[in-house]
Amino acid sequence: MTKTWWKEAVIYQIYPRSFKDSNGDGIGDLGGIIEKLDYLADLGVDLLWLSPIYQSPNDDNGYDISDYQDIMTEFGNMAQFEEMLEGIHQRGMKLMMDLVVNHSSDEHHWFQESRKGPDNPYRDYYIWRKEKPERWPSFFGGEAWEYDALSGEYYLHLFSKKQPDLNWENPKVREEVYEMMRFWLDKGVDGFRMDVIPFISKRLHWPEVDWNDFPKIVEEVYANGPRLHEFLQEMKRKALAPYDVTTVGEAPGVPPALGNLYVGESRKELDMIFHFGHMFLDWGPGGRFDLADWDLKAFKGVFNEWYTALGEEGWVSIFLDNHDFPRLVSRWGNDGDYREESAKLLAILLLSLRGTPSIYQGSEIGMTNVALPSIDDYRDLETLNAWTEAKEKGEDLDQLFLAIHQQGRDNARTPIQWDDSAQAGFTTAKEPWIKVNPNYPAINAAAVLAKPDSIFYFYQKLLRLRKQYLTWVYGEYEMIDGNHPELYAYRRWDEDGEFYFYLNFSETELTELPGPPVEEMELIIGNYPDQEYAHLRAWEARVYRRV
Repeated sequence: MTKTWWKEAVIYQIYPRSFKDSNGDGIGDLGGIIEKLDYLADLGVDLLWLSPIYQSPNDDNGYDISDYQDIMTEFGNMAQFEEMLEGIHQRGMKLMMDLVVNHSSDEHHWFQESRKGPDNPYRDYYIWRKEKPERWPSFFGGEAWEYDALSGEYYLHLFSKKQPDLNWENPKVREEVYEMMRFWLDKGVDGFRMDVIPFISKRLHWPEVDWNDFPKIVEEVYANGPRLHEFLQEMKRKALAPYDVTTVGEAPGVPPALGNLYVGESRKELDMIFHFGHMFLDWGPGGRFDLADWDLKAFKGVFNEWYTALGEEGWVSIFLDNHDFPRLVSRWGNDGDYREESAKLLAILLLSLRGTPSIYQGSEIGMTNVALPSIDDYRDLETLNAWTEAKEKGEDLDQLFLAIHQQGRDNARTPIQWDDSAQAGFTTAKEPWIKVNPNYPAINAAAVLAKPDSIFYFYQKLLRLRKQYLTWVYGEYEMIDGNHPELYAYRRWDEDGEFYFYLNFSETELTELPGPPVEEMELIIGNYPDQEYAHLRAWEARVYRRV
């Protein structure tokens, strides 16, 4: 297997709006990121991924871009960006930008021109039809075709109606994208995370879809289109090849069997993808707010399947939460009595599976989901659209509110809890752009930094171990728990070493551990302060090295 810096790196995702406000307007900004670079360097992460910081009207919190080569006014300016980039590099870290090119904002000048009629030179930058094709659902509710009165035609938007899809069939669009990518690469950025990149090639015969099975629509209609790999290979040649940078594709709708088409080394497309199999385990056919139970067997199955499918040829980035999903400790762990133990257990999992780990901001201090008291406190477009739609249909709003508390995207978007002062030290404003989680007096960065055995220092130690033991990066992987319903046990090994990982995903004490007798191995790290070798306690996790 080829060894590279980006396989050995650990990504840390910053959602700038919620990270740190430096000027007191209630909105996180580049100045706030600059303030906290020492904190991130001390944690030990390598590659900072910033959610979009480009100029945007913020219909979807910056994922609707109106100018790809300027900085969002609320976040700062280009001089601050360059100061931040220099500060990141000075501390031995790298910067990965968010590339959002499936769609733009409807306020981008391309779309404003495109609307003016069939003869406009920008008309074919977007996807227009005189008659509405087959009805397709938008990710954010309603239909994906919107009638534009000025233009007299329908345009496609797989997300918000203020996010029209770009027409990648048009070579001029592709050249515009590559030129924009080179603009940032020439400034010194170290790579791109590519938003919903499997969607850029459309099935232009507009197939009929079953609205009752949204995950199937995503995989079979929206993702993996006919010219996708041609476009990705062209992007690699024309924009990325001259630079020593990395790419991560967000890959909803990509099944394991297709993974190496994106990331196989010989393909010259992407370096790695975020796969989503585990992220839909607790979604019913109706999508995010159609709650379903998940079980550990299916969860483990996702990682096993991807490992097997990619083999030695391809690579993934491992993530357990991000800006689009609930907090990892609330979703996969126990955010009550065992919050610290389960947060540490999940940190071990995240940092020891084969792939480049991606830590989401706040996970290192054990931040949890939030149950805001009123729908008026929520800011996420998807959540608000679902509420409006349910209200119009007379559906059970109490049930929906419970689902929002469990699955809504704003769970991950509340401000970082820096300390126990007003607004968690995130801002000096009276009100931040979204409310702070009320548990901030107990859960905050200042508290964990003052506690030697805190979640933060556990992450720090794991990050050092991952650099010390490259077996955790490149080694083979094998699940050894016999598909136990509560235990996730696996080994990683290569010519440099052999490690055994035991993770108890329950409150049940587990008395039998597969593998060699633990007394014959060296304990590397565990999430309980004292280690009892006879059994695994509730949410206990231990890592051994065979000597």
